Amino acid sequence: MKLECSKEKLVRAISKAEKITGKNLSLPVLSCVLLDANNGNLKISSTNLDLGIEINVPARVDEEGITAVSGSVLGSLLSSDFKSEKIKLETKNENLNVLSDSYSTIIKSQNSEDFPTIPRLKKDKVINIESKKLVKGLKSVWYSSSTSNIKPELSSILICSESNTIVFVATDSFRLAEMKIDFNLEDFEQILIPFKNIPEILRVFDDVDGDIKMYITENQIAFEYENIYLTSRVIDGIFPDYKQLLPKEFKTEITVLKEDLVNVLKVSNIFSDKFNKVSFSISPKDKKFEIRAVNSDVGENVNRVDAVLKGEDIEINFNQKYIMDCFQSITTDSLVLKFNGLNKPMVIKSVPDTQFTYLVMPMNK
Repeated sequence: MKLECSKEKLVRAISKAEKITGKNLSLPVLSCVLLDANNGNLKISSTNLDLGIEINVPARVDEEGITAVSGSVLGSLLSSDFKSEKIKLETKNENLNVLSDSYSTIIKSQNSEDFPTIPRLKKDKVINIESKKLVKGLKSVWYSSSTSNIKPELSSILICSESNTIVFVATDSFRLAEMKIDFNLEDFEQILIPFKNIPEILRVFDDVDGDIKMYITENQIAFEYENIYLTSRVIDGIFPDYKQLLPKEFKTEITVLKEDLVNVLKVSNIFSDKFNKVSFSISPKDKKFEIRAVNSDVGENVNRVDAVLKGEDIEINFNQKYIMDCFQSITTDSLVLKFNGLNKPMVIKSVPDTQFTYLVMPMNK
């Protein structure tokens, strides 16, 4: 293999691919990126067996060839070069020579024949989605999924279609996040993407602008954008029927500025106990909304929050962290908190945009 290509494009591709490499003592080639040069193109591949990615970079290929080298070593080398505009790659004696205007480096290669094949999905059914909508949907809910593997369907993100919307949902059984995004598309079966794959999918597509093609099969989902092809395993399971958890009516409602609530909860966190417990005391009759936090080793804090209140009085406890997590998904200035009595979940919605819904289970007294 012998080629020359743009350093900027190569760095961008390697930075996306090398994060998807794996660690497997029985298959050490998983720590590598596969470099395949032919027909004026350098294809860069990596996989951890859960995710796989292929990125194509234009190149002047003098000799075709294929090799596998450490993704982290090659990535670190290229990112430390601030001068060169072009990079030359050449295989010699089963190693990779990396040449630029300022350095010459030899990186030890591994057997490329051991590198797993990245699945190419059939393109019978294609779903085109704007990259910004895909990223927004995943970012809005993924933090709510379970990190435990005991129930795979809970340690995953649900994607489904519903009445000209694409719906993203995640839950760990203590809280649930749902984001609905207007999207004119044909209905498709629910997809469950493993939670641990979401950060890498976001990292790959966060900086792209345009439509992404999604291909879905029984065991895999693939995302394709221009020169990038990424595939992920999907969970074989049924997501909980979460709709039955969302109340239709409420006994108490509070409308509050997001900034005010965030600031009060930040202070409450200083005084909350090891369970992050905060107590809400709500009295529409007295026009009072107070948040209290107590820690026997630190002290006690009570804060009154300006709000518009209606309905019944209620005193109820929540995990402060669970509430704070959802604010990253709310871009509006105001939000509404809805309650249905003790031992019932609180529902948080953005106002006036109602695309995002967040449900939090209360804590015991």
